[in-house]
Amino acid sequence: MADDQVLVRAGFRLLLDTEDGFEVVGEAGDGAEALRLAREHRPDVVVMDIRMPGVDGLAATRDVCAALPEVKVLVLTTFNVDDYVFEALRAGASGFLLKDTDPVELLHALRVVARGDALLAPSVTRRLVEEFAARPEHRRPDHRALRELTTREREVLALVAGGLSNDEIAAHLVISPATARTHVSRVLTKLGARDRAQLVVLAYESGLVRPGGHNPTV
Repeated sequence: MADDQVLVRAGFRLLLDTEDGFEVVGEAGDGAEALRLAREHRPDVVVMDIRMPGVDGLAATRDVCAALPEVKVLVLTTFNVDDYVFEALRAGASGFLLKDTDPVELLHALRVVARGDALLAPSVTRRLVEEFAARPEHRRPDHRALRELTTREREVLALVAGGLSNDEIAAHLVISPATARTHVSRVLTKLGARDRAQLVVLAYESGLVRPGGHNPTV
């Protein structure tokens, strides 16, 4: 748990200590300490606040993901003040969660991220990307990243960017769940992405999916 607010960490620890299957192996008050503890304990998941003194959560996320690729990072955010959540996904975070989330949702999020999936609820993803796109300094689309993808793989990538699970992608495209998983796996490999969270970033940065749009640009 990495958060500069002691009460926040205490609340999360109290919740997790009473839940089977969870163990808090360390608490950090800033990004530098989070990286040190992650190196020491090699946890399944680091719950990372963005706004911390000294080394912030964005830099810490980048460092943890680079040094410990097997460790997943779940970013905590409040949309009113955090400007760096999209950058955290680019740095390798596997998902993000609102700080005022329901405890049941937190437990679900930790399980999802721990098993290697990305936590990308469609409504939250859309809100995040719309904020990113509204900034004057946001990146121009780069369509070159999509050249290696087939038309079907572009469809799958667009659906991943919308927050759909493999089963939902299968239902939408009228294919089997196994086929959907294969398509997602091939897209990950072709784009060199760490996980589904980075696929979302690539989908928006490449211009395949646009905030507020409904049809992918292929």
